[in-house]
Parts: sequence; C-alpha cells; structure tokens
Amino acid sequence: MFALKNIKYYYFKSVKKIRNFLLSEKSREFLIFLFFFLISTGFWLLQTLKNNYEVEFAIPLQLKNIPDDIVITAELPNELKITLKDKGTILLNYMLTQSFYPIVIDFNEYKSKGSHVKIATHNLEKRIINQLDASTKLINIKTDTIDFIYSRGSAKKLPVRLQGDISAGRQYYIPDTICSPDSVVVYAPKSILDKMNFAYSQRLHLVGITDTATIKVPFIPIKGVKYIPNTLTVTFPVDLFTEKTLEVPLIGTNFPTDKILRTFPSKVKVTFQVGLNRFKYIHPQHFVLDISYDKLINSTTEKYKVIFKSLPKGISHVRISPEQVDFLIEQVSNGN
Repeated sequence: MFALKNIKYYYFKSVKKIRNFLLSEKSREFLIFLFFFLISTGFWLLQTLKNNYEVEFAIPLQLKNIPDDIVITAELPNELKITLKDKGTILLNYMLTQSFYPIVIDFNEYKSKGSHVKIATHNLEKRIINQLDASTKLINIKTDTIDFIYSRGSAKKLPVRLQGDISAGRQYYIPDTICSPDSVVVYAPKSILDKMNFAYSQRLHLVGITDTATIKVPFIPIKGVKYIPNTLTVTFPVDLFTEKTLEVPLIGTNFPTDKILRTFPSKVKVTFQVGLNRFKYIHPQHFVLDISYDKLINSTTEKYKVIFKSLPKGISHVRISPEQVDFLIEQVSNGN
C-alpha cells in the first residue's frame, strides 16, 4: 500500500512539472520556433523535390518456363541496374513504393540460341519504359548484355579435391581429413565437362587448430558449371600428441632352420609420439624390423643398427634405445 502511494505521488509530481514547463514562457518560445522551423523545412523540401535528378534503381529479373531436363549452370543476374531522370517527387515515389515489376525472360524464346544465351539489354528498354511515368527518362542501363548458361542433361560425377593450407597447433596433429561428399555431380556444357577431371574446392586457410573443426567450403566457381551439392563439408579431427615407450623384441627374418639369431640386448626401447585416441592401440607387434639373415651374414661388423621396415600409422618422432645392438648367429645342431 505504501509503495502504491509513493508511485502515485511521484507520478502526479512529474505530470505537474511537465505541465508547468509547457506553460512557461521559455517553453512557448521554443514550441513556436520549432513550429516555424518544421514549416520552413517542409517548404524547402517541396521546393527541392521540384528539381530534376538522376538516380540509379534496380529492376528484378526472372527466368521462366525452364523445361524439366534443363539445368541452369550460370544464373541470370537477379536484377538490372538502370538510371532514371525526373523530378525529385517522382523519383521519391519510385523509391517509397518499390513499384517496379520483374522483367520476365521466357526460356522458350531463347532455347534456339545455344547453351550460352546472351541478351542485349537494349531489347528490354520497352518493358522498362512501360513501367515509368510519362515524364521519366531512361538515361542508362548499366550493363550492355545479360546472359545465362544451361545444360541439357549433360552431367558428370567427379571426385572432389580439397585445396588449402591446414595445420594443427603445437603438440596437436590432424590424423585424417574427412570430405563429405567425396564426389559431386557436375552439370555443364559438354565442351566444359570434357576438360574436367576433379571438382576443386576454393582454397581453405586453417592454421594452428587445436580442436576438431567442421567447415563448409564452396567449389571454385566456373562460368557455366553447376555443382550438386554446391558445397563440400570437411571435418578435421584434431588429436593431442602424447609420448609412449614400448619394448620391441629383435626377431630375425628369413633365417635357415638350422640357425638362430641372438642379440644383446634382446629387445630395444622404442619411444614415439602418438595421438591420445590411438595410444592404447599401438603394440610391439606393429613395429616391423629389418633384421634379415642375408643382411646380417654379409655384415662386416658384429653390431646391428636397428632399422624399421614399417611403422604403425599415426606415430612420429620415433627414437630407439639402443640404436645398435650386438648380434650372434648360432648354429643349431640337428639333435636339438
């Protein structure tokens, strides 16, 4: 109840202050000044709008009656820029009412012109003038020619190729690049399709990423070519490097049945960097060593430098300890 009384008090107090201000001498002078200022501004504006001006407008363009077997590979422009001259009042009316109807291009009128249709814009002048007031002059059409390209059932499925500079941040790496889709359907005139072997993406610059990124990349635009779909979704999974050490046994290959290999030590420590996601999947048997009998028998020393024939996928910065081991080839007696 107390709060309601306070609100009423401040409300009536504010109303009283506003009323007193409006009825004051200074307020009346200000309102009279504002009244005449608005009247003079209105007269000035009306006088100004009686002058002639040149203003640029845009008229929409539309293409209709496209057959079902036709694919438009290079679209008609969305609009046509024109310059009109008239009194300001007329031009202002065009601006406020947006009264221009689209200029419709009938595909059937141009289907005999080939797959690349070019239309001289001066042929459209009559359609533009029909929408204007009698006093309005069409001064200029910004472009001399508009065009569109279409394909009649000519299509080709092409593999995609991602282009760009992609790298992970420090202590991170990108184990894979996933492109979806891996191929696209390309529509174009046969003369263009015959020269295309891949659908190339626009260049992507992505440096120092530290988290998985999914990006939509458009294809390189080629006049007369339409891609379905028109974008490539690329995912870069990012993983954090960690270090792992395994003991890998030294096992000879291609040894005769009566000979065996002994090394000192019998195992080497292999330390490497691997992503956290693959850490638990890397085991000693995944490291293939190059310890063939022929290589050892022809060695001029009794030391073998440990060399890997193949390494697991996704590891880097491999270090071996010790890098060299002593070896001995023993003869196995037939009785053993």
